[in-house]
This record gives sequence, C-alpha cells and structure tokens, in this order.
Amino acid sequence: MPSAEFFAALRSIIGPERCITDPGLLLAYECDGITHLRTTPSAAVLPESREEVQALVRLCATHGVPITGRGAGTCLSGGATASAGGILVVFTRMKRILKVDAANRLVVVEPGVVNARLSETLRPLGLAYMPDPSSQTACTLGGNVGENSGGPHCIKHGATSASVLALEVVLPDGSVVNCGHARGRTAAPDLRGLIVGSEGTLGLVTAITLHLERIPRHELTLLASYRDMRSACEGVSAVIAAGILPSALEALDDRTIAALEASGKPSGYPRDAAAVLLLEFDGEASAVRAEAEAASALLRNAGAITLEEATDSEQRKRLWKGRKGAFGAMGRLAPDLYVMDTVVPRSKLAEVLPQIGRICDQLGLRLANVFHAGEGNLHPNISYDGRNPDEVKRVIEAGHQIVELCLAAGGVLSGEHGIGTEKRDYMPLMFGADSLSAMRDLREVFDPQTLFNPDKLLPTPRICAESGFPGKPRTRP
Repeated sequence: MPSAEFFAALRSIIGPERCITDPGLLLAYECDGITHLRTTPSAAVLPESREEVQALVRLCATHGVPITGRGAGTCLSGGATASAGGILVVFTRMKRILKVDAANRLVVVEPGVVNARLSETLRPLGLAYMPDPSSQTACTLGGNVGENSGGPHCIKHGATSASVLALEVVLPDGSVVNCGHARGRTAAPDLRGLIVGSEGTLGLVTAITLHLERIPRHELTLLASYRDMRSACEGVSAVIAAGILPSALEALDDRTIAALEASGKPSGYPRDAAAVLLLEFDGEASAVRAEAEAASALLRNAGAITLEEATDSEQRKRLWKGRKGAFGAMGRLAPDLYVMDTVVPRSKLAEVLPQIGRICDQLGLRLANVFHAGEGNLHPNISYDGRNPDEVKRVIEAGHQIVELCLAAGGVLSGEHGIGTEKRDYMPLMFGADSLSAMRDLREVFDPQTLFNPDKLLPTPRICAESGFPGKPRTRP
C-alpha cells in the first residue's frame, strides 16, 4: 500500500472530494465489465484537467505507485482494473467537447466524453462519429482509444484507430506529447498509432482529435432469418465474397433471440429462427438499393427463410433494438455474464461456432452468441453465477478452450475488447519471444518504471507462472 505521505499529497493535488479512499466506495471500482477479475484500488481519483493528471503522474512516479487510467469501466478484458497497490485515474469528469470544426470535419474532445453523447451533439450539424461500440451509451472515448474499440459499423467505417487524428498524451514522467496531426498523416513516426490500443500502458490520453463523417444520405437495413446457424454463416461468406461491403453485418443465435423476446422489450425477431443476420447499407440511394438487392439474393440462396427490409428510421430502430439490447437481455438469465471476444476467419465461422457450443455444453454452461459476423469477430456470452466457485471455474476453463480453438482456426486473440489481464498470458500463442521482447522494450522506452497498467497486455515469466487467469500458456492445439 502507498504511504500516508503519498495519500496526503494525492489529496492536496486533487482535493479530498475527488480522491476516493473509503473501502466501501472503492467497491464500485474493483472490476470493469469482466466481473471475475477483481482488484480493489488504493484510491480512485477524478481529475478535471490535464495539469491535474500531470501532477498525479509525477507523484506516482516519485513514490513508485502503479497507475491505471479508467473511463466508464465498460472494458471487457480487465484492462481498466487497478494493479495491486495502485490507483485509478478516472476520467469521467474530463468530459468537455473542446472544439467542433464542421468545415474540416473534426472534433476535439476530452477522454471522458461518452461516445453516444458526441453523436447526439454532432447530429444537428449533419456529422457523425462512426465507431459505435455496443456500450455506446456508457463508454467513453478515452476508453475507446485505449482499447481501439470496434462496433457493429466498423466493418465499413473502421475501428477507433481509423478516426483518431491526433492525441494529447501525458507520459509516465509527467511530460506531455502531441501525437499525430489534425490534418491527418504526417511524415513523422506514427506515435498516434502506438498509443491507440496500448491499453494505458504508454501514457494517459487527455485530449483526442477525431475525424468525422457526414451522416449517410440513405440507410437501408435488412433482417434475414435462418433455420440453422451454418446457413447464416454461409450467407455471410457469400455476401463478402461477392465484394459487397455492408456498413454492418451482425449475427444473433436462437438463445439470444429467446432472451430478447422474454426481456419485456421484445425486438420482434422471429422466435422460430435458429439465427438472424442484421445487415445495413449506407450511402447514395441508388448504390444502397443495388447492394441491398444483390445481398438479398445471396442471403436467400444461402437458405434465408424470411427477409425483412426497413427503409425508414422507425423500422430501422426496431430492427436494431434487438442487437443493441442483446447484452442487457442476458441479465435476466444469470447474475453474471462473461462476454468473450475472439476472431476467426469468416470462412471458419460455420466450423467454429458448433465447437464453441460443445465446449459450453460439456462444461454445463449457458451460452449465447452475438457477434460481428462480417469481420469474424465472435462474442460468446456465457451466463453464470459468480457466487458459485465451481461455476466460475468452469467458465474460466471454457474461456481457455474457446480462445485456443479460435487461435487454432487461424484467428486472433481479440477484435475489439483488448488483451488486459484476461488474455495477457495467451500472447505467446500469437507472438514469438523476439516479438514480445520488442514490445517490452518499446514499453520500457515510454515507462522505465513500468508503473502504467504494469500487469496488463504483456506477459512476464512471473505472471505466466503465478497467474490464476487464464493460466499458463498452453501448447497450441
């Protein structure tokens, strides 16, 4: 634990009302969205300016105290959970939209701005920030930058990194650097690209310059239902193989549909379907119509039993209601939910999904699948009771097996949730020793004391030996 001297200095920087040390209040910060990975921070502090962040960082460097940045806590990899003995720097009070430049289609924001709030602010200007995580109504843009978050519309418009032009970053020694440029590419090394997705291990972001798009002139949404998931996956492959690029291509299985329809806020999805695909097209009306008609023919050829089209905003909202409400509907099934995040080639979806189902069935677990089908980005959802140690153990084992299955199919560890502590010890299954060593060397250039999120993202021999989750790296299947 940090010393009394450290806490006194901490309060003098931030003020006692924004420095939380009460054990009861700190329970709200002991985990992020992955609830079986818990660490109570020594303190949670809520800065309101870059200068306060700099002072906090310098204090932690002087006392050797680990420091973790946190937004809304919606992270799903343990990345926003404090390290042992460390503090959380919670950015929710740094929530100003600093500048909107409609002519140049860019905006400058503080890291605590909620993703959906930015979209609401921009809508009257005819502009949109395109990355839209499922936690859009709660997650912050600083957290999105740290994890390089994705979302349903990222198949066409890209993940967070595609929209980040520049960053203001406080480094582990308290200095400030500006990475990237508001006008886009520069001839300098891409420090902006290093920071995005680094999970708070290289610096704390205090301002973000984002590229904006015009709100699409026309949008058309399709819902296709299938008697089995294999046919739905074949429909996905057919659409992409034909060179058609929807702005969204999502999939939900029958267990998800059942949870949605029983939730009190039904979406109207076909109850007898084993799977549905939700597709959206945006752009000029003629191009959207042509793409949607071509996709519809391919979906029918793959065995779609129904095909519903929405062309106005109310119909579109209804069809999206199910996808956006899927994770919330799971809350009725059990007290806890483990939302996984792995990626496989689209061509392997039909092969991998039944195997994931068998893993959970053999372990006696409740599984539902909601995923970004167009990108092969899977989100197996395992509902469980965290008060039951045996059930938690089985959930963790399922996670082991699912990750290894997806890697063996030619996939990668994460599509958008990051590595954090959840998948940290699997990094050697994707990267060789030399690559991991280079990553550690890079990290040490920024943070010689390794105080910024020290036990996240990259494994160490000690961590591999001692970690209880997900365990020692195994031999690749």
